[in-house]
Amino acid sequence: MLVGTDKLLRDAQAKSIAIGAFNVENLEMAQAVIAAANEAGRPVILQTTSSTLKYAPPAAFAGMVAGLAKESKVDIAMHLDHGNSYELAVQCMRDGYTSVMIDGSTLSFEENIRITKQVVDAAGDIPVEAELGSVGGKEDDHEAENAYTNPEDAAEFVAKTGISSLAIAIGTAHGVYSGIPVLDIARLKEIRKRVDIPLVLHGASGLSVAAVRECVAEGICKVNFATELRIAYSDGVKAYLADNPDAFDPKSYGKAGYESVKKMVHDKFAMLGDA
Repeated sequence: MLVGTDKLLRDAQAKSIAIGAFNVENLEMAQAVIAAANEAGRPVILQTTSSTLKYAPPAAFAGMVAGLAKESKVDIAMHLDHGNSYELAVQCMRDGYTSVMIDGSTLSFEENIRITKQVVDAAGDIPVEAELGSVGGKEDDHEAENAYTNPEDAAEFVAKTGISSLAIAIGTAHGVYSGIPVLDIARLKEIRKRVDIPLVLHGASGLSVAAVRECVAEGICKVNFATELRIAYSDGVKAYLADNPDAFDPKSYGKAGYESVKKMVHDKFAMLGDA
């Protein structure tokens, strides 16, 4: 069933677990995430970034996921990740996305509030995620320096925007880590004291099981995974073509990518707490 993220994240918050949010780039990746979710009996969030929506429009991804969700035994949400404009957020909502993120983290505090509130007002009952501080690194077209979230600013930001969930910066980064990230758990605890809406952790690809579980124990309700899924899909396709150099049917090597992604998603579910 296709649902919004608000109830999923509130339920996760009450149970001290997190919902896995997985970026997908094509049909096979979407199928793999949903198959793993059904096998694990866990609700799941599928996401596309602004860059992915240059590859195919929001209506294509929303329609594909809506069709797959009809056969799902678990709840599925369709989410815009790192929405880079008010216009794109509105387009995604009109085309069937069940939640959106507006990312004004590179703007001034006041401008971030302004554009986020604009999206919240347009969204009505559709949940809106925003980011305060800045998760560093590069993911698709999104690139930023790491700027940690100020707990006092977080409380003001939530109060003035009316968002449903807040992505915070505590030391994670997008892309592949070059070293072992050091997460500011004390900062997470301070934000949690001041903010009662679900908190989101971006840049989780490459984090250890222990690191993710500690974040979940301290109040993270949604954990995003992107880079590792892309690597898994590509590695599965490469391995198949290396063993079958004469293969020409996209379904055959697409299935190999699918299996690789499904295994990765199961591995990530194990990090997020008991379903």
